Amino acid sequence: MREIDYMTGGEDFQHLLAAHFMQKNVYYYSQSTTGDKLATAMTMGGFGSIPIVGRGKKLLGIVSEFDLLKSIMKGEILKTIKAKNVMTKNPVSVFDYTPLEEVMKLLQEKHLIRVPVVNKEEKLVGIVSRTDILFGYLKSEENTPAWWH
Repeated sequence: MREIDYMTGGEDFQHLLAAHFMQKNVYYYSQSTTGDKLATAMTMGGFGSIPIVGRGKKLLGIVSEFDLLKSIMKGEILKTIKAKNVMTKNPVSVFDYTPLEEVMKLLQEKHLIRVPVVNKEEKLVGIVSRTDILFGYLKSEENTPAWWH
C-alpha cells in the first residue's frame, strides 16, 4: 500500500516525498537466493528487479531482468547462480525523505523504472516506480476543490 492511495486531491504534488509514493510491501531476497527463484518472483510479480538485503533488511544490491538474462547468455544455470553473484552492488536508492523532484530526476537520468527506498539506517522500507509517481500525480489533481486553484 502507498500513502498516495489515500490522497483526496488538492495535495501539493511538487512538495511530496518518496515515502508518499513508495510501495511498502516489497518482495526482497537474500544474497543466497538462486536465480530461478528471482526470475519466478519477477515474472509472477510483474516487475523487473528485486532488492537484495542482508541482516536487518539492509539494502546490499539489486538483481534485474537484465542481470539474469546476462547470466543465461553466458551459459549459466539460474538454478545454481546466487543473487550475490549477479546483483548490482550498492544500487541506486533514495531515502524515504527524498523530495519527489529528486526522485523523478534520478529515475529520468539513470533510465530507471523503479528505485529502492531506504531509511537513514539504509534499511529497505519500500520501492517507488515511475507508475507510482504518475498515479500520485493523478490523485493529487483529482477532486481538487475549486478554491484550491
